[in-house]
Amino acid sequence: MKMKIIGWMGVVAGVSLAVASFYFFTDNLLYFLLAVSMVIVASPFMVGLIVEQAEQREKEEKFLEFVRDLVEIVKSGAPIGKGVINLRQRNYGTLSPHVSKLANQLSAGITLTAAMTTFARETNSKVISRAVNLISEAERAGGKIGTILESVANSVNQVENLRKERKAGVSNLVTQGYLIFFIFIIIMLILEFSILPLVSDLQQGEGLAVSVTSLNKEQFSFPLFVMLLVQSFFAGLVIGKISEGSVKSGIRHSFILLTVTLLITTGARVLFG
Repeated sequence: MKMKIIGWMGVVAGVSLAVASFYFFTDNLLYFLLAVSMVIVASPFMVGLIVEQAEQREKEEKFLEFVRDLVEIVKSGAPIGKGVINLRQRNYGTLSPHVSKLANQLSAGITLTAAMTTFARETNSKVISRAVNLISEAERAGGKIGTILESVANSVNQVENLRKERKAGVSNLVTQGYLIFFIFIIIMLILEFSILPLVSDLQQGEGLAVSVTSLNKEQFSFPLFVMLLVQSFFAGLVIGKISEGSVKSGIRHSFILLTVTLLITTGARVLFG
């Protein structure tokens, strides 16, 4: 609810700035303020997405802690359902409400399989869903649930370790991706503000074997601007896919690059245009 309120406040502030810009400013300064207003509108929603992704990662990390605690209880001889109920009061961060609901369902007489299925669905995590399916199958098959839980804990731990290792291993690639993009922006700005004005001033000269017709700078600057926006969006998705293995995670990188592109290009036109 709080994020929704902040989101609507951002929309109101951004739209107000855009409307005021149309009334009081023109040309390049107008475009810069419109870019700022778009960033203001989108920022709260992007922050909400980043917070949601952080909470999701915390759920998966706390799930590993939850399973390890459950293993200790089950190894002591308690049933898995009783173990979940005993863990209801422990603090598992963003996972705590889900653990509490799981324990309440088991206390109400709902089967472990049904309660675990609800738990996996509401956490909305592939890692947790796979682990829960293994636990449910083991409980139905009547095997050594303690051994299965320990295997699940080891599996989740390996997944988390691999994720951290991959993120650390590709951190240099992510940095290189940002640097390459910033170099690309600099090249485009030099092309627009240094090279194109020189070319546009060329006229057909006397005594020259080659004649060059005058060129309109705006005919070239707009395609360059569109190219930068397209490059920003897809470069962000690629960076997210490389660093975290998910295109969805690349949305925040795309937002950062798009914001930088809009502010730098429109700001440069205010200063040099």
